[in-house]
Amino acid sequence: MTPCSEQKTALVVDSGPEIDELLDSVLTSENWSIQRVPDNQAVLRLVEAKPFDLIITASKTRGPEDLQLLQEIRSVRPHTRLIILTDQWTPGDVTAAMREHAFGYFSGPFEHAALAEMVRNAMDSPCWDDGIEILTATPEWVQLMARCDVGTANRLVQFLRGVKDPSIPEDDRESIISAFREILLNAMEHGGNFDPSQYVEISFVHARRVIACRVKDSGEGFSPQELRHAALNSPAGDLFSHVAIREAQGLRPGGFGLLLAKKLVDELIYNEKGNEVLLIKYLGQAASQVA
Repeated sequence: MTPCSEQKTALVVDSGPEIDELLDSVLTSENWSIQRVPDNQAVLRLVEAKPFDLIITASKTRGPEDLQLLQEIRSVRPHTRLIILTDQWTPGDVTAAMREHAFGYFSGPFEHAALAEMVRNAMDSPCWDDGIEILTATPEWVQLMARCDVGTANRLVQFLRGVKDPSIPEDDRESIISAFREILLNAMEHGGNFDPSQYVEISFVHARRVIACRVKDSGEGFSPQELRHAALNSPAGDLFSHVAIREAQGLRPGGFGLLLAKKLVDELIYNEKGNEVLLIKYLGQAASQVA
C-alpha cells in the first residue's frame, strides 16, 4: 500500500453528542479513521507517540487552553492541522490562533454547515502550508497577508466569524464579513490570479463607532471605464443587462461581488490604481446618523 492510499486519522476531543455526531459523519464519509479522547492532556500523550492528520479540540475548553495545546503540539509535530472549537470567545483568541497557525477557529454557538465545510477543507488539503501571516496586531488594528487561493480565503473568513465581539451588532458583523469575502476573492482572482505565490495585504480597524477593512492586491488594478459594463453599474431594475455586452467582448459576467459588497457596507472606496479598496461600516447609532 502506498503512503497516499493509507487511511488518514483524525484525533477528536469529546465535545458532546451533537458535535461528535456531526464530526463523525463528515470524517467517516471520506473513510477517515477517528480516535476520540476526553481532554487535551490525552491529546498530548498521543501526539508524542504518533502523528495525526487532523486534530479537533473540544468545545468545552476555552480558547487560551487550546492555543497552549497547539503550541505544545507544534513543538513535537510542527505541521499538524488543528481546528479549535470553543464555547466562548475571548478577546485576542482569533488573532492568537492565526499567529499560532491553527487551521480554523470556531466559537459558539456553532454553525454546523460551516464547521463541516472547514473540516472537509482541512481533510482535502494535500499538504499543509499556512497561507496567513499576521504582520502586527492590537485589539483595535490587525494587519496580515493572505495567500491567493480560495482555501485560504475561506479559512480567513471563518476566523472572522469566530469573533463574537458583543460590541459589534450581529447584523453589522455579518455584513462586513460578507462584503470582505467578496472583495477578498475579487482581489485574489483579478489581482493575484489565484496564484498561491501571490499574497493580498489586509488590515482591519475596529474603532468605537466604525469598522474599516482595507484590501490591497499586487495586480495592475482597473479603471472606472472597465466597470462600465458590469453588474455594479447596471440599471437598478436590470442587473443582468451587462451580460450580453460582456459576452460580445469575450468577457465573463462581472461586478456582482462588488455590487453585493457595496450594498452591505456604508462606504466602498477604491484607490486611483484600482488595486486597493477600503470598506467602511458604521456601527449602531453611528450608522443611523449617517443614513
